[in-house]
Amino acid sequence: DKLATLLVYQPGESPGVELLKNALEKGSDAAKIDALKKCITLTINGESLPGILMCIIRFVLPSRNHTLKKLLLLYLEAVEKVDAQGKLKPEMILVCNAVRNDLRHPNEYIRGSACRFLCNMREAELLEPLIPAVRANLEHRHSYVRRNAVLCIYSIYKHADNLIPDAPDLIFDFLSAEADPACKRNAFIMLLNTAPEKATEYLGGVLDEIESFPDVLQFIVVELIRKLVRQNPQLRGKYIRVIFGLLKASSPAVRFEAAATLLHLSAAPSAIRAAASTYIEILVSESDNNVKLIVLDRIGTIKQRHPKVMQELLLDVLRALGSPSLAIRRKTLQLALDLVSQKNIDEVVQVLKKEIARTQAKELEKQGEYRQMLIHAVHMCAVKFPDVASKVVHLLMEFLADDNASSAYDVVLFVREVIETYAELRAQIVAKLVEQLEYVSAAKVQRAVLWIIGEYSESKDELRTAYKAVQKAVGPPPFVRADADDDANDADAAGNTDGTADDATSTRKEHSGPKLNADGTYASQSALVPDSQTDAGQSSAAQAAVPPLRANVTGGDFFLGAVLGVVLAKLTLKLNESGELSARDTNRVRAESLLTMVGILRLGRSSTPPHPIDRDSAARLYQCIRALTDASADTLRDILLNQSRVSFQTMLRDMAEHNKRQSTLTGDEDDQKREAEALEAAARVQADELISVRQLRTRRGGDMSDNDDADEADLSRATGAAELLDAALESKLNRIVQLTGFSDPIFAEAYVTVHQYDIVLEVTMVNQTGDTLQNVCLELATLGDLKLVERPQYLTIGPGAKQTLKASIKVSSTETGIIFGNIVYDIAGVANEADRNCVILSDIHIDIMDYIQPASCSDAKFRSMWSEFEWENKVAVNTNIDDCDRFLEHIVDSTNMRCLTPTSALAGSCGFIAANLYAKSIFGEDALANVSIEKQPDGKIGGFIRIRSKTQGIALSLGDKITLNQRGTK
Repeated sequence: DKLATLLVYQPGESPGVELLKNALEKGSDAAKIDALKKCITLTINGESLPGILMCIIRFVLPSRNHTLKKLLLLYLEAVEKVDAQGKLKPEMILVCNAVRNDLRHPNEYIRGSACRFLCNMREAELLEPLIPAVRANLEHRHSYVRRNAVLCIYSIYKHADNLIPDAPDLIFDFLSAEADPACKRNAFIMLLNTAPEKATEYLGGVLDEIESFPDVLQFIVVELIRKLVRQNPQLRGKYIRVIFGLLKASSPAVRFEAAATLLHLSAAPSAIRAAASTYIEILVSESDNNVKLIVLDRIGTIKQRHPKVMQELLLDVLRALGSPSLAIRRKTLQLALDLVSQKNIDEVVQVLKKEIARTQAKELEKQGEYRQMLIHAVHMCAVKFPDVASKVVHLLMEFLADDNASSAYDVVLFVREVIETYAELRAQIVAKLVEQLEYVSAAKVQRAVLWIIGEYSESKDELRTAYKAVQKAVGPPPFVRADADDDANDADAAGNTDGTADDATSTRKEHSGPKLNADGTYASQSALVPDSQTDAGQSSAAQAAVPPLRANVTGGDFFLGAVLGVVLAKLTLKLNESGELSARDTNRVRAESLLTMVGILRLGRSSTPPHPIDRDSAARLYQCIRALTDASADTLRDILLNQSRVSFQTMLRDMAEHNKRQSTLTGDEDDQKREAEALEAAARVQADELISVRQLRTRRGGDMSDNDDADEADLSRATGAAELLDAALESKLNRIVQLTGFSDPIFAEAYVTVHQYDIVLEVTMVNQTGDTLQNVCLELATLGDLKLVERPQYLTIGPGAKQTLKASIKVSSTETGIIFGNIVYDIAGVANEADRNCVILSDIHIDIMDYIQPASCSDAKFRSMWSEFEWENKVAVNTNIDDCDRFLEHIVDSTNMRCLTPTSALAGSCGFIAANLYAKSIFGEDALANVSIEKQPDGKIGGFIRIRSKTQGIALSLGDKITLNQRGTK
């Protein structure tokens, strides 16, 4: 079969040739159209249709139906026009005569279609008789015919210039006299690619008129100037004025290309500034988001090469924040953070503050997420330039009570860093946080705000105000009814109730329960429940009166309750050490704090919250109680008052080093660094090795071929090319898969090459028999997201001969795939024997590691994706590696993922490691992994590796990969 470059799917069985002939000969126009479409499909797919060409010439070619004529031209393009000897088929003479008639047809559509048909013809015998008719169409009255005639002449001249040797002169004269923009564009394209000197001559005569040209012609002028200057840099000064003029063209596409050409022509600051300003103008004025993203990429390229020029235009770039697209806003902010400098930091911060205020004034698309991005941008500006932190911290603190918890959390993290860095701002920040505490609703934001208040309240007034604010936000104990508390204490067989609850604050709600009456029937059972759950008629205003902090604690957030206990302990200890309070006030403050802590513990032991208190939070509260009651607990008090601040300072230093390392070493740079190190290692030679200089050699010996070979060997050793060639050969050998056995009639092996989106199998088949094998076909099938894109090819292999063929397979997702199949064949001169004509192939497993690349992301983004992704694969650790650090390194290497946990967090030898890994596939899929392992008493490592992804395939495939490779070596 003839190789087909395009396969068209056709449902059902292929119609017979006789049926097609009958429809073409006797059918109506509709039947002929349907039959002709089937003929086109079968011809493209490589099917041979004997006799169909003559039938179409006889019964379809004379038709006047325009649809039939269009389909006829498509069929004539697809059909084979030469015979086995390479000579033009006799039927093509009739086709040539019909095309000549179409070139002279009174209908301009038919004339233009005929010209476009000839653009795809390569047979000189078919084209030569039609040249006069094509040239005559250059003078047709309709522009559609003229512009297609130009393209036809261009195609003929490009593939057979002897047929129209004067084509450049002919088109030059046509271009000078033509007025239609599309015709001039086609003519100019032909001169640009076939006779650049003619195009330059024409351009030189119309330089002053280029700005008034239509945009389709201006576009080609820009391309010609770029090509001319690339060939002859001395022409740069002649045409740069034209490019500057085209920067003000009406068409955005022309301005875009003119700016790109200007960057190519000149590196002067004025030219860079003009090109960048043009890009920014397109960015702001265009409504298409795809165009905006492309322009932002170009601006990013300018930023890398000319950062100082772009820093001057940063405020203009920030105008793109007015776009409603969140992707464009995100990319603009990333660009701004890279360009911000000491000169423009104040203006940039003012713009960001205005944008933050704008998110409050009106409803925007994804307003909360946009505000979070703005707050993060201000945070990064403050990290780079600490002087601006004092100017923005008060504005950002207004968003602590924001409905978007992520945005508010970013604010409080920023405030936490600022208050540690700037001691002079601590009093103002603490006062503002105390004021905002009762309005903050997100639990994680409340935890951070409470920690800051407890850690940085220093003076007597600050401590008193902070203590009162915290007690007001949490409310007075108890946090649970006395009845529920008694039930919990009775269940635990210990303790009694110290607090009392008003009987009016609880009601009864009937619940169906398994209680028996005297007659043996079931009866109802009553239980006391809080008002918030039973009184349906209670007003929502009364429920809203509960402070958010108290609502979160009573709702079961005992981590927040533990933080609250720590803060009360810190404030109480600081008030005690200040010596400003009397003994009575000191005891009162200590008693109130202890009551709050004990109330949280009793709440956790009761049946009111949805779940009991966890051990960690309970232990933390017990430690705080001991710090306030045990006079000998100096270590606990030192941890609360001193060591907490020291640990926070250490964490800030580690975060700064980690961020610096992540920003200076991306994944691509990491790969480049490894490659450079490999090349450097491969290129090392001994210092005392002989250096042979060919020019200094004597000519004794006559023949210099040996010396030349020695030079090449020396060069290979000096550059390390020999070692790299050996390494490449070894890598290639590792990718060879044996498909059949040595005793099979056909021995086959495949070399697997994995590109980004496809897999190429180069299969070598060797005939190990003494017979000629005919119709040898490699039949392949796939499992997973793999698709074959080529038809099987039939080969003939002689005795002892070998043949090589290639099969291409498309990959659509990151998933371990399997390729399997067989080889079928016939033996020449022997009747078919089914048991001898098929060889089963071994399976080819496609490794997922070919698609996985290490990547980086922030901790917040990792947590967000971890909670969002629904597919999880939990792999139990079963390894003979006895060291946690070595096992983590082994998992990172075998999965091609990147460890996001900082090195400082993994330091030490506590026998336990929890680390986050992240990678991204070439298809943009995210792969997350969490490694939680510990060293068990028997010396072995135990734990789990949890993998999460958005799709099932990558989670399962990564899990299988870890299961196979986790054992490692001892």
